[in-house]
Amino acid sequence: MMKVVVIGTAALLLTVPSIARAQTPSPATPEKLNAVDRSTLMDMRIDLTKAALQLTPDQEKLWPPVESAIRARAEDRKARVAKISETVGRRADQNAVETMRNRDPIAFLQRRSEALAQRSADLDKLAEAWQPLYKTLNPEQRQRMGALAVLVLHDMSDVVERRRAQAEDED
Repeated sequence: MMKVVVIGTAALLLTVPSIARAQTPSPATPEKLNAVDRSTLMDMRIDLTKAALQLTPDQEKLWPPVESAIRARAEDRKARVAKISETVGRRADQNAVETMRNRDPIAFLQRRSEALAQRSADLDKLAEAWQPLYKTLNPEQRQRMGALAVLVLHDMSDVVERRRAQAEDED
């Protein structure tokens, strides 16, 4: 029975990001996921993670800070994406030559540094939130958490590859 739960959870964790990606707008299409849909997907991911870990009642008490950190990280990411969209929107009326001519590499590096610093801070907060709970996990729960982490990292690498491919297509 345990294997069925883990396999089912893994399958859902693999499909939910794929569904979300399929709904992610390309520059030529309008946004398909509204705030309610994004919130629902976030809730599903959090619930699946919690279900996969099968927390004991004592461990449940340590879960709220983890969930809060996950949600805060998602909100910060949303803000970073909005800021990028704003920057891209300001340049939408320029052609490629004008964009290259008006590009400020120092400002770009500063914006990138700020975004990476924010991501780093968010990951630190997430690790701090997980630490007390992780200490209480039994070996089986730690193994499931490791499997979930691999799935998340795999999903992240897919996103990075897709962005690289899009950038190459634009060049």
